[in-house]
Amino acid sequence: MNIVSTRSTKTKKWLFGMLMLVVVLVCDQFSKYWILNIFNLPEKHSVETLPFLNFTMVWNKAITFGMLGDALGQYAPIIFAVVAFSIAVGLFVWMIRASKLCVILSLGAIIGGAIGNIIDRVRFGAVVDFIHLHVSGWSWYVFNIADSAIVCGVGVLLIDAFFRKESKR
Repeated sequence: MNIVSTRSTKTKKWLFGMLMLVVVLVCDQFSKYWILNIFNLPEKHSVETLPFLNFTMVWNKAITFGMLGDALGQYAPIIFAVVAFSIAVGLFVWMIRASKLCVILSLGAIIGGAIGNIIDRVRFGAVVDFIHLHVSGWSWYVFNIADSAIVCGVGVLLIDAFFRKESKR
């Protein structure tokens, strides 16, 4: 195989990562627009949609699971956005260099989710969370589509890392 065909194949895979990034970002931002402006969840606070699913309005001013929310004061949204952007840039470089499609798609999902939450922090000073799953008294933290994409992407990367067969050299 020559260099041109290898480069072409890698570019095509990289485009799948970009497509995943855009799909996650658009779905995340559209869902947040719908929740805030059409469904008007901030006024309703919480609405049961299914026996195990509520739409519950949470403005997350912290990072994962509400950590460090008060520690950084008014500058928290800016600091979190800058850190998330820096990580997203690093993941983007990884995505461009990766050759395995599942890794490229996972990185695209993670970057798209990160950018979605960065947009919220810049626009609102907090991330818009609204999906609340609960079953038999068990309740998960309220999250959004960006968070789901990040968790699923990281999960696929971990599975890939644990089950990757080392190539013989």
